[in-house]
Amino acid sequence: MAVCLLDEKSNVGEDLLNQQDCDNGLKIPRSFRLLEELERGEKSTTEGFVTWGMDKDTSWFDFDGPVQWSCTIIGPPKTTCESRIYDLSIECGPDYPEFPPVVRFKTKINMKGVDSNGRLNPKEIPLLSDWKSQTTICAILQDIRKRMAHKDNNKLPQPPENATYS
Repeated sequence: MAVCLLDEKSNVGEDLLNQQDCDNGLKIPRSFRLLEELERGEKSTTEGFVTWGMDKDTSWFDFDGPVQWSCTIIGPPKTTCESRIYDLSIECGPDYPEFPPVVRFKTKINMKGVDSNGRLNPKEIPLLSDWKSQTTICAILQDIRKRMAHKDNNKLPQPPENATYS
């Protein structure tokens, strides 16, 4: 599992992989990209509030099909999500990273942009609707955590702790 540190001054756009290579028109093979994400997830030593790792049902050597990530976000302070642990899944489809992954909360949350099944609506999440292939799993998780603390979400009543979507 990787851990990303997110502070109030962090810019999600800073967490992009190989921006210079992408600007030069080089396309990183999907398997390399997924391995890089996995390595960042396993070797990160930064303390923080978001973690991710490959789902137990995903084979690390089979990157041709969908790849599932198990993720965790610790709710930001001074919000109704404070200190709660939210489990999420991120599925990178066969067209990832050219197309954004599907992001779904497993732990119930009341937040704008999250539907009744826990799925994030990409149209309501600019990082997903304006997708850049260099955007990382860490950047997605950081963005979600920032949204939890946003004025539109930070006072919304939350479901009981540990409630999950079916």
